[in-house]
Parts: sequence; structure tokens; C-alpha cells
Amino acid sequence: MIYKKAKFKNYRNLKEEKLEFCKNTNIFYGQNAQGKTNLLEMLYLFSGNRSFRGAKDQEQALFESDGYVAELEFFAEEREQTAKIVFNKKDKQKKQIEINGVKKNSRLFLMEKIKAVIFSPEHLALIKEGPASRRKFLCSALCSLKVKNANVLYRHNKILNQRNALLKDICKHPDLKETLSIWDESLITCGSTLTHEAFKFTQKLNQKANEYHKGISGGAEELTVEYISSVGAKSDDTTEQIKEKYKKTLEKNQRSDIYMGATTAGFQRDDIEIKINGKSVKAYGSQGQQRSAVISLKLAEAAIIEETFGEKPVILLDDVLSELDFDRRRFLTEKIKDFQVFITLCEGLEENSDTDAFIFDVADGNVKRR
Repeated sequence: MIYKKAKFKNYRNLKEEKLEFCKNTNIFYGQNAQGKTNLLEMLYLFSGNRSFRGAKDQEQALFESDGYVAELEFFAEEREQTAKIVFNKKDKQKKQIEINGVKKNSRLFLMEKIKAVIFSPEHLALIKEGPASRRKFLCSALCSLKVKNANVLYRHNKILNQRNALLKDICKHPDLKETLSIWDESLITCGSTLTHEAFKFTQKLNQKANEYHKGISGGAEELTVEYISSVGAKSDDTTEQIKEKYKKTLEKNQRSDIYMGATTAGFQRDDIEIKINGKSVKAYGSQGQQRSAVISLKLAEAAIIEETFGEKPVILLDDVLSELDFDRRRFLTEKIKDFQVFITLCEGLEENSDTDAFIFDVADGNVKRR
């Protein structure tokens, strides 16, 4: 798929602009705090995902404005299409979404149409952080691959919050314990579905990420990616088998859950274990190995999306190239050369641009193509 044109107003510090993009490489060039990352963040929203910086809707609108408007012309499914996102600070409803001029009631409709993969400095730290950062990566990928997963994840999180609230109340009102099984049943159904999907995705991720990592390391290193279930589920388990393990674990943990006031096992507690040559990258990997592992994971994510939908996703690189040494930077740019790419850069423009690239200067929220 290809982003063709974008029009926006009052998105963070960005002024009102209309931009036309190159089908190959687009470079947003300028100093820090001028709006380059804001541009990538806005373009990523069209994929139906939330801000990769974790920002709320209110934080994404220009401070003194009533809200923001962002429009996109794109090519996908062998035809030209349009998407529009409108956020009004005074409107208590969710963002207004339009696709091809038709209003939609959920950002999930964007997720069905538009595919994008984001690389940011935060992703380069994915290996070093705790399980939450890896689950965030996993959930984003699962939702992009299947909108049904996004609906299940939403229900799972809602049920989990209700169960945790009940666990806290049981300490004060022990008679409420009898109602716990109602929430357990719903949580088991959603959690088992997500765990089964996570196993399937991780198996694909393991294969493709290892292929990329072998390329980065010159065949010297083997990268493995394994999904670790907190309820003891295995990769070859059926959904029904996972449900049974979920049920047994919740029953076993019931007393500790009530004491803690939280659900101590389930999809929300799972992790992805990443190893190089059998050793944990987080514990034993060098900084270079950790960065190579993340590059491999994100390239694998893009490859799986392409394999699933038959179209290449858009690649967004937020100040990633400056974080990499020459060899890793060259490997990454070589692997994404057939994708449409959007890159933010503060320096090194001559090294990273090509003759077909569109270069945009970004200064104080103004974006102008050279």
C-alpha cells in the first residue's frame, strides 16, 4: 500500500499543510522539537493504532485549538481511497473516523484498511524493558493482523478490570466471592483466544526474525523468539486445552488473587522470551545484539503483514538510523528499499537519501518540500 497525500491541521505543533508523498522514500529533515516525530505519529494513527508515544487524544491536539483534523489519500486493494480522522476537544465521543467518505464508529475500520509498521527509539529499548513492553508490541501486531483480535483484546481488558475490582471488594465483602466464577468464565474465553493467536504469531515471528538476524550477524548467530504463557499453555495446545489450563490456574491462584487484589496469571501476565544462541538477549546480549534483535523483530512483523494481506505495509522510521552503526543501518535500509518509507532525520541527510526521495524540511511546525 502507498500513502499518496496527507492534509492536516492543528495536530500537536503542526500548522495547516497539504503534502504529496513519494512512493519510495520520504525524509522529514530538521532539528529536534520541530515536529518531525509529530508527523510520523499522525501518519501512524491512520493504521488504526493508538499513538506509539502513548499519548492521549487531548495531548495530540494543538494546545490552544479545539482539536485536530487529519486526512489521507492512499492506494490499497488496487484502488485509491481516502481516510479522515477528526478530534474535537469539546466532543466527549471518540475520534470521528471516515473511510471513503463514509462515517465509521471505530478506529478498527482503519486497521482493516491501512497497514503501517513503526520503528522508534522506544522499540530499540524493547529488549531491555520488562514484559509490558513486549506485550504491547505483541498486542499491536495481533490487532493489525486480525481485527477480531482487537475486539477480543478490548473485551479481555474490560473483563480483567472488572475482575480485579471484584477481587479488591471481596476482602471487604467475602460474600461476593460467589460471583467470581462469572468473570472467570468470560476471562478464560477471551484470554485463551488471545493466547492461541499469540502462539501462532510468535511461531511465524520466530522463523522470520531468525532469518533476518542471520543476515545481520553474517550467519554467526541464531535468534529464537518464544511465547511464554503464565497459565502453562504450550504452542501445540488447542484453544480448548488452553481454556482448561486457564481454568485450573485461576482456581489455584484464587486465594492469592484475592489477597493481592489482582489477577496474577493470564494473557496480561505473559511474555516473549528472546534469545541469541540460546542465551537471553536481555540478560546477556550486547547493545549491538539487542538492537539487531529489535530490527529483526520489526522486519519480521512487516513481512508477516505482507504475507497475510498481500500488500507491503508502510514503514515509519523515527530517528532510528542515528541509533544504529553503519552495518546495521545499511542492512535495514537494504531490507526496506521496496517499501514506501517515511524517515525522520536530524543529520546525515546526504548519506541516507536517494535520488528518488522526497525531502521535507520541518521547522517550528511548518513542513515544506524542497
